This record gives sequence, structure tokens and C-alpha cells, in this order.
Amino acid sequence: MDYKQAGVDIEEGYRAVGKYRELAAATTNSAVLNSIGSFAGMYSLKECIDAGQGMEEPVLVSGTDGVGTKLDIAFRMRKYDTVGIDCVAMCVNDILCHGARPLFFLDYLACGKLDAAVAAELVKGVSTGCRESGAALLGGETAEMPGFYDEGKYDIAGFAVGIVDRKNIINGANIREGDALVGIASSGPHSNGFSLIRKVIPDLNEDFGGMPIGMALLEPTRIYVKPILSLLGRLDIRGMAHITGGGFYENIPRMFGGAAREKCFSAVIQDPFSPGYNGLWKVPPVFARIACGIAQHEAKGTAALTTAAAEKAGEEILRSDLRVRKLMFNTYNMGIGFVLALAPQDVQEAAAFLEEKGFPAWEIGRVQASRTTGEGLRFA
Repeated sequence: MDYKQAGVDIEEGYRAVGKYRELAAATTNSAVLNSIGSFAGMYSLKECIDAGQGMEEPVLVSGTDGVGTKLDIAFRMRKYDTVGIDCVAMCVNDILCHGARPLFFLDYLACGKLDAAVAAELVKGVSTGCRESGAALLGGETAEMPGFYDEGKYDIAGFAVGIVDRKNIINGANIREGDALVGIASSGPHSNGFSLIRKVIPDLNEDFGGMPIGMALLEPTRIYVKPILSLLGRLDIRGMAHITGGGFYENIPRMFGGAAREKCFSAVIQDPFSPGYNGLWKVPPVFARIACGIAQHEAKGTAALTTAAAEKAGEEILRSDLRVRKLMFNTYNMGIGFVLALAPQDVQEAAAFLEEKGFPAWEIGRVQASRTTGEGLRFA
């Protein structure tokens, strides 16, 4: 028995690497000293120093993440070129929260049986995400693991490294009571909560606005790097949060660090489902559809609804059922993928700038002193 008979096709691996090389080349710059296929990726320290020119104390910032069970939607829809964007976005948006500009990215791809064409589509998304964030795709690993992963299934993860001047690190220490919280639009659920989505929306071919809902769910995570880095040069942004797993309740309080944490600040969010809400943030229909799916799953044996009826029912559930509403805000971004804390007088300029860049943004709340210890977020 040889390695191929054991389930690992080395030649298919070579074909995959050949496809990766061109995709990585589209993200390269003068700091990248070698190409895909070497034992390690090389990034010039001199270029890192140049990237930090004007900085008193350059600091490297890193983050790692994966795509999770959203991959199952991609496999079932046979669409593989967007989840790589998700993988990059989850990493670069995290390091962006501290004011870091991404420098490079590496990925890890694992499967049961390698198909070079599918693997290349996955890495194509990684390349796209790197270009959108300004990061170089420095390298990665493709692992074929027969008998460990099912054939046709892939996992993808990665990590990013960025740079920021130490004095410009954003850690929440400068947040003040009364600061405004500006939410920036997401593109959908991004890469979180898909284990629940897969339970409550089993039919991925269900019509959703003229397309299969499975395709709508594959809309990739938005990458906020370029507009936010530009905004940092214009305004004093005091805190940032990437709304990922854990939704509002877990992620917005993470921006309160340093002095802000010592002062027991909390985020007070305008509830978009309260009767008196008059803000501009509207929760996208996909989240109402998920909420309806949760209710139907819990009430076993209920009749299936049309998409329009399911959305309407979901909206009513989100307005009237506090338990489901909290579950949704504790799992999903609810249409807000990134949050900024800044002075109230800067809200209008920030929102106008982001809108111009194609990133709709609205004031969604304020920073207040906590009424009780440990209260990081509440809706009003």
C-alpha cells in the first residue's frame, strides 16, 4: 500500500499549491520575500520597520479565528469562494479593534480528500479578503486527513499580524461617560451562530428575496479595515468592538478596558424593537427569519410558513418575546458588525464618512456609568 492508497494524493496537493501561488501573488508586496510553496513565509523586518515609520514604539498585534459551521452551508450550496473572505475578516476585524493595520495573513486548510479545484476556490476567498484588508497572504498549510474528516468536508482557519504605535493602541482606556456608540452595518450573520441557523433553517433552497436562503447566508463577513483606519486619522475613536460570537452582550463590553473598566462603564443600546424607537438602524430581515425558525423549532409540529410570513412572524416575535430577543442579541450581530465609541460631537462626521465609503453607520447607544457592578450592556 502506498500513500495514495491510504487516502493522501500528493499530486493533488501539488496541483492545489500551484493554484494557491497565483492567488497569493495577487496580495504580495515588497515585504514578502518568497512565494507559496516554501517551508515558511518570509516578511521583511525592514518593511515592518518602514510600516512603523513615524511610530515611537511599533507594536505587532495578532489574531486568529476560523469560519465555523458556516462551512456546512458552503458545502451544501457548492459555493466555496466566499468563506475564505470570512476567515480573513474574522481575524483582521479583531486586530483592527486595537487600531492595528494588518500586515500579513496565513491560513490552514484541512480536509478528508483533497480536491485542488475546491481548495483553490476556498483560498481564492482568502486572497480576496487579504486584498480588501491590505494584508499579504504569506503562506499556509493544506492538510489531507483521510478517515478524520469526511470526504467533501473542509475546515479553514487562519491568523493575521498587524502593526500599531503603542501610544495609539485602542483599549478603551479613553472612553468617557456620555460617549456615543456608532454601529456599522453588517452584511448578515457574518460567521457566527450557524450551528443554530442550520437547525432552524433546514431548507437552504427556501426562497429569500428571489434567491435561495442558503446563498443569502453565505454573504461574506464585511471587512472594516480600510474605512476605519482612514477614520482613525480624522477622529478620536476611543473604543471599538467587532460583533462576533456572543453578539452584543459579550462583544460591546469588551471595548471597555483600562480606566473605562475601572469606572464600571456600560453600554446602553437603543432597542430597535421597543415601541418608541425612532432610530435609523433597522434589523435586516434575515434575523427575523432566524427568530421565526427558533420559535417553529421549539413549537414542534407547526406548519411551514412562506418566507414573507416567516419574516413577519419573526418581527413580531422579536418585538414581543423578550427571551428570544435576548437570545438573538446574545448570538448574532443583528445588522451591526462593528461598533465605535467616540465623542457625541463626532457622530455626524463619522457616520457621513463611513456612508461615503459604502459602510452605513448609525448612533445606536451611549456609554453610561453602570447601575450595578458587572453590568456591561443593557437595552433601553
